[in-house]
Amino acid sequence: MQPAVREKFNSYPKHIKIVLMKVRALVLDIIHDNNLGDVKETLKWGEPSYLVKGGSTVRLDWKPKYPEQYFVFFNCKTKLVDTFKELYSDTLEFQGNRAIVLHVNDPLPQSELRHCLELSLKYKTIKHLPLLGV
Repeated sequence: MQPAVREKFNSYPKHIKIVLMKVRALVLDIIHDNNLGDVKETLKWGEPSYLVKGGSTVRLDWKPKYPEQYFVFFNCKTKLVDTFKELYSDTLEFQGNRAIVLHVNDPLPQSELRHCLELSLKYKTIKHLPLLGV
């Protein structure tokens, strides 16, 4: 982990850092399990960000303005979040066409989030498929 990314994670309240590190671990597991190559972990707009060749950037963050929520952001110029809404509107909460909203005190929706993250990390190779090949 780059020092700037580590500093960002360390700046979060402890309970937020724990949940964001779980999402980070999920991202890294997906990259490894799918042999997606080297990951670029950096700060983008001050938020921990993850990108692999052939994918679309995934960003994580928590905002003091919304203390009980944390977010997984996606490129709003893609059809990612619209696809996620088609698939998981009954189980996930969204912010516009750019984010999945998660709640600090709720269990991590592991399988749904994993699927969304995987679609983003493979986006450039599946964007031409209806519903991203789902």
